[in-house]
Parts: sequence; C-alpha cells; structure tokens
Amino acid sequence: MAEVLKIKDITSYLESLAPKAYQESYDNSGLLTGDPETVVTGILVTLDCIESIIEEAAQKNCNLIVAHHPIIFKGLKKLTGSNYVERTVLSAIRKNIAIYAIHTNLDHVHTGVNKKICEKIGLTNVRILSPKTDTLSKLVTFIPKNETEKVMAAIHAAGAGQIGKYENCSFRVAGTGTFMPSEGSNPHLGEKGKQEYVDENRVEVIFPTHLERKILEAMKQAHPYEEVAYYLSRVENENQEVGAGMIGELDQAMEPSAFLKRLKISMSLSVIRHTKIPDKPVKKVAVCGGSGSFLLTKAIQQKADVFVTADFKYHYFFDADGRLIIADIGHYESEAYTKELIKEILTKKFPTFAVNFSITDTNPISYLS
Repeated sequence: MAEVLKIKDITSYLESLAPKAYQESYDNSGLLTGDPETVVTGILVTLDCIESIIEEAAQKNCNLIVAHHPIIFKGLKKLTGSNYVERTVLSAIRKNIAIYAIHTNLDHVHTGVNKKICEKIGLTNVRILSPKTDTLSKLVTFIPKNETEKVMAAIHAAGAGQIGKYENCSFRVAGTGTFMPSEGSNPHLGEKGKQEYVDENRVEVIFPTHLERKILEAMKQAHPYEEVAYYLSRVENENQEVGAGMIGELDQAMEPSAFLKRLKISMSLSVIRHTKIPDKPVKKVAVCGGSGSFLLTKAIQQKADVFVTADFKYHYFFDADGRLIIADIGHYESEAYTKELIKEILTKKFPTFAVNFSITDTNPISYLS
C-alpha cells in the first residue's frame, strides 16, 4: 500500500535537515506555492523551477516540486504572465502544483550541496570553509539531582547538546537550590511558607538557536518543578557544522593539469575557466556550489591549492595572485548534483514513495565547442 504523505510531511523533514534559519537573508527558501495540507501524489526534484518543469511535473502526476533555486526571489506585485517567473507561478497555481525551494540552507549544512561536490571530486577530511556565527545558544537550568537524567534525556532528544560528532554533551555542577513556596503555589518539593534547600545540578547545554522553543517546551514538560529556573544566552562561537563552502584533501597529491582533467570528468563539465597553473601539486581543495567568489580569501587563508566554484568576474581572477588556482566550472554545473542529493535524502526517508528525478535541462547557458 502506497504511503500517504502531505506536503507538510515532506517539507518538515527537509527543514529538519536544512533549517530555514540557515538560509541567507536575501534568500526565499520554503514553500512558495501550494497548501501544506495537500496529499502528495508524487515529487519532482529539480535544480531550477521554470515553466517546462511545471509541465514535466504535471505529466508525471507530481503535485510537489522540490527545487534548489527559488523561482520567487523578490516580492511579486502582480501575476499577469509578463515574465518567466510570473508564468511559472501562474502555471503551478492553475495545475495545483506546489513549489518548495531548499536553497542556501541546503548549501550551508555540512551534509548539503558542498559535501556532495566533495564526494564527486573525491575529497576526504572535509570541513566547512567559512563556519557561521550567531547560530548557537546556551541553556542553563537547575534540576533536582534525582530528576536530572530524565530531564536531560528530554532536552537532548529535542536537539540540545550535540557538538560535532558528539551527542548528549552537557556540563554539570552540583549545588543547593533554595526557594519558599508561596500561597497559591503547587510545589513538587517542600511546603508553602517554608524555606526549602534542595540538592540540584546546574546544567549547561549548547543548542542551535532555531530549536529554542522546542527545547524549552521539552524541558518544562519533563521538569518536576512548577516554576522552572533557567536562562538563555547567545553564543558567538563559530558553528563548525553550518556555513559556506567546504575544504578537504585528495588522497594523493596530483599535478594541477591532471586534477583539472579529473575535475572535468567527475563533474561532467564542458569547460573550466581557470587561472594560470602554478608549478606545484594539488592536495587541498576548497569548493563552493554556485557563486563563491566571496570565499576566495577564506580559501587562500586555509591554504587551498584549488578553489572550485562558479560565477567569478574577470577582475576577481587577478585576486588569486598565484596563491591558488581558481577553477570556475559554471553555476549550473557546480550544483547539478544537488538534484541527486535531494532525491537521495527523500528516498532514504520515504522509500516507498514516488520521488522523480527531473529530466528537463534547465541550464540557461550553452557552450559552442
């Protein structure tokens, strides 16, 4: 029997892996058209959502399109079909097809777009090239000693205390909590009007800021006290799991020309625009799907031998200054395997559901060979 899923089931899962909180301020990831309560008949995965994709989705009985690039970037003030954006949106609405975009939030998670590029190229020991700050918070709370494990289990289950490859991380200090229940209270411990002294643990955990409400609700539900004492603070640390670009290493150093040939084959490229090739081997490689020139300084600082990305302007190539090779492989080409990534994510979670791979080539750029 086929699995019955609503649009919100699909989008909620995707956002658990690539939270919308991690998208850039200019971005517009999320559900762009459609009702979250609609039952999904099929999913079409694509890099771009344009008119031909809507037609393909309709032909394949897919009423949900999951695209990397949002078709709506700026606010639409009218829908008259005067340009390809308006025509695409109108067509989706007429055919009752929902459009969901998972863009820079998927770029920024460590299992996202750039990790896929690293896999295609064959990089190991990969890490985020430019980790984000201001994405973490700290929770401090106070729990009776004999209730600590139960409350902490709930807090951890809600998403707190994960640092890199380590789960259930916390810091605890034993102490004495004092309070006097007043009239109208319903204390778990102690008596109204009587000062109480309780053996407690002060517990500190780090968590992704966007999970704050979920974690607080879990804590309050599991905590025995009627009034839970806690405080929150923002953490300025870099989040090593979230950020722009990635950097890794080849198993063995290669001659630059040999690496570029390997890159062309592994990413199915027609052409590579690159800076002059220096006389030194390639071992460390930085990558950024899409427009990545803003990360050139980071790639140089981390001593990358090559920076694989797209959309470099002419004068920016000079900024390499012989310190690394800029390999501009094209915007579409750098993100082409994002479709593969999204399909893998969805089919792993929903193995009995129809997830279709778009066969429409949406690359607006052609090359004359």
